[in-house]
Amino acid sequence: MENENIIQRVEKALAEIRPFLNNDGGDIELVSVENDVVNVRLTGTCTDCTVNQMTLKSGVEMTVKKYAPEITKVVNLVAIKPLMG
Repeated sequence: MENENIIQRVEKALAEIRPFLNNDGGDIELVSVENDVVNVRLTGTCTDCTVNQMTLKSGVEMTVKKYAPEITKVVNLVAIKPLMG
């Protein structure tokens, strides 16, 4: 039950930051919450953006911690790109 509450609050935080990512052609999806760590996946133009780590720390992580102060870290799980060839 407690984990569902955290997931709902994290989803609320992601919903707050999503419009800013969408404006730049990107998006974010929640992958999992494990203890005090939130795993997300940046998608769209956020995948190859040179400042995505800054966005993750100063934007996403800060917003998630506002809604769920018990979270200590937000991690971007990099999508595996298929091999060409």
